[in-house]
Amino acid sequence: MTNYISGISILGIPAEMYTYGTQFWMIIVSEGFVSLAMAYAYLPVFYKLQITSSYEYLNQRFNQTVRLLGSILFLTKMLLYIPIVIYVPALAFSQVTGINLHLVTPVVCIVCIFYTTLGGLKAVVWTDTVQTIIMFGALIIVLFMGTSSAGGFSEVWSRNLAGGRIDFFNFDWDPTIRHSFWTVTIGNFFSWMASCSINQAMVQRCLAMPSLHSARVTAAILVVGIMVLVSMCCYIGLVIYAYYYKCDPVTRGAIHKSDQLLPYFVMQIAQTMPGLPGLFVSGVFSAALSSMSTGLNSMTGVIFEDLIKPRIKKPLSESQASFLMKVIVVIIGSICVGLVFVVEKMGAALIQASGSLSAITAGPLLGIFSLGMFCPQANPQGALAGGLISGSLITWISIGTQMKMAQGLIRFPQKPVSVEGCNANWVAEYLSLTLVPDSTPKPVEPAFILYRVSYMYYCGLGAVTAFTVGLLVSYLTGSNKNKKIHRDLISPVVYRFIDDGASCQVNGTNDVCKKIELDTIT
Repeated sequence: MTNYISGISILGIPAEMYTYGTQFWMIIVSEGFVSLAMAYAYLPVFYKLQITSSYEYLNQRFNQTVRLLGSILFLTKMLLYIPIVIYVPALAFSQVTGINLHLVTPVVCIVCIFYTTLGGLKAVVWTDTVQTIIMFGALIIVLFMGTSSAGGFSEVWSRNLAGGRIDFFNFDWDPTIRHSFWTVTIGNFFSWMASCSINQAMVQRCLAMPSLHSARVTAAILVVGIMVLVSMCCYIGLVIYAYYYKCDPVTRGAIHKSDQLLPYFVMQIAQTMPGLPGLFVSGVFSAALSSMSTGLNSMTGVIFEDLIKPRIKKPLSESQASFLMKVIVVIIGSICVGLVFVVEKMGAALIQASGSLSAITAGPLLGIFSLGMFCPQANPQGALAGGLISGSLITWISIGTQMKMAQGLIRFPQKPVSVEGCNANWVAEYLSLTLVPDSTPKPVEPAFILYRVSYMYYCGLGAVTAFTVGLLVSYLTGSNKNKKIHRDLISPVVYRFIDDGASCQVNGTNDVCKKIELDTIT
């Protein structure tokens, strides 16, 4: 839970509710379906193979080149994601204490790198346990105190209803709508599938469980916990709007970005409860540190198993391997610190920025793994072509969209805010500064259609593209003619479409996937 609910969620989701309304809350609808698909379609394959890196599967199912592509895509994803995770608690801490953000960032990383380096997965799991308790405690206290400060639940709901924030069921199929019921449910299904079912961080944890049943129970607990945490973050966003419904702090300049709303709100209500700012910052740091430590740990495993180990002729001793992995943690942690300065310059909201960047690699990876598990006829040429074309497509769309947003050519309609309750002197000063001659907006040409597609669809678009291109190229290159695929490499949900449940048809022939011993499988 702490891995997938990062500081991005704790700060970004309330800001999303405040700025755009509650439609994003509907992401919880698709999470139950993701849990089922993960538990019965993907997880059994990894559990049978008992592999250290989930990308070893790509080597066993396809070849070393496809495995290398998968590993590089994963490492790219984490290098894009972890800097945002670091930036978030530093932003909150800076807001609460006034300490420069760039002084906080290295400290956060040093602490995380320290215990991840020394303790490995065990340290990550136990610190996650403590951090989960702190995170829940901070959110619950902020939730109840905020509701009380805003006048109670009924007042929170009525003010949000009057402010147009309550919007759960926009069934418009237009894919360019940033958040509709379909974009958040369908889009989140693919995003969560990529994050849970094939992600090294999740596979690593599930394979640490004593049985497949225990791993499935863990997946169910994850979904319930995520639904509760997401709902708490969403409701806190409604509480913040109810508190500031007559005086928007972003408009009046008290804060610079909507992502600072929650820390600012906590400081406002903390006057009646000493220690609350510290508890809140601890909660945000807990969520961020757990995500970062998990990312560093899983990246180290992938780099060692997929990039270094296959290229070392003489096997390393346990102590040598341990030392090498500790060095890797320090190096990638330092790189992530440097990338925080890039994240700071991004203009998009945290939720959209993280979703857009992670989709660049998450979608292609989901497509490649699904191709291997569900299509016995898929071959290495198809998987490689699908992954490269899909990754290039989503990179082009994501970067193009960010550029158009920076140029002001793509704007998303925000919910109305009010400043009528602010100090009258401040309003007069604000108007004198902002009302300038010739301020009429000039008409601009709409951006290219793919740039206007909701970022929630990026991951699904990447997965479908990789899957479709992979199947097409596999067919054009002869599929797996005269080659048998080990049964354990295929998802159990495909067995019913196979001749006798213990064999599988390849390329429309009568070749079967018998339990033959392959060099890569023991």
